[in-house]
Amino acid sequence: MNLIVSVSSDWAIGFENKLLFHVSEDMKYFKSMTVGKVVVMGENTFLSLPGQKPLCDRVNIIISDNMSFSAEGAAVVRSLGELSAALAQYDSDDIFIIGGAMFYETMLPYCKNAYVTQFYAAKEADRFFPRLDLSGEWTLAERSDMREFGGVRFTFDKYIHDENKIKDF
Repeated sequence: MNLIVSVSSDWAIGFENKLLFHVSEDMKYFKSMTVGKVVVMGENTFLSLPGQKPLCDRVNIIISDNMSFSAEGAAVVRSLGELSAALAQYDSDDIFIIGGAMFYETMLPYCKNAYVTQFYAAKEADRFFPRLDLSGEWTLAERSDMREFGGVRFTFDKYIHDENKIKDF
């Protein structure tokens, strides 16, 4: 299982249910990594998507304990047990956790790879991602060349979870 996230210099990921950075190259990277794959998200992340519609050309699975929540074109599961059953039919390499903050924290122990767009700037934030660079369980395996957009520098990084620390899901 994988996760994909964009973080600021202090590993912030959002403010008021919105991404901190809107950079077309990052959006294209996200799309290239997830098209044809399974994307799994919490309800708030789904509600933050344009038009509150599933991401096209991907299997969308939303976890929500809100029994009245539904999303046309997406599967909705109510628990981690239901999620595990829903994901069992897919290759774990094809599964991407895409947010939000609480769901990332819940699923991080089960993920093998973390694809992190690292922005080298800070912004006001109310949601944060665990510092993989300081965790001791994750190793930076790849870093792209430095890029820049609108005066903000960023890289595409890949972290690999210590295989002895990955939990079975």
